Amino acid sequence: MSTESQALLRRDCPGRVLLDHITGKWGILVLTSLTEGPLRFHQLRAGIEGVSDKMLTQTLRTFASDGLVERTVLPTAPPSVVYELTELGAEAARELEPFLRWVRATASAGVAVRV
Repeated sequence: MSTESQALLRRDCPGRVLLDHITGKWGILVLTSLTEGPLRFHQLRAGIEGVSDKMLTQTLRTFASDGLVERTVLPTAPPSVVYELTELGAEAARELEPFLRWVRATASAGVAVRV
């Protein structure tokens, strides 16, 4: 195991906080959704089946605090808000893509997945 991986096993590793945010129930799905470009809240909610307003709001706020997502208020009446990946968020999404390919391939290969 690499030294970087070993560091994540330690309770006081700051990387564990970011890992928790990204790999939470909705984190990967939000990052993946935003890879297509900026989206408004309702577009994100419609695209991620099953996410509640509360959890989507919480995930977006956390990602904005982490520097993964940028929230922009547009000067419209009423004001519109769009969310988009920052460079750091886009990098995280690119790094997740091989894992997501594996998940899709494994699930479609008929591996027993409990729903």
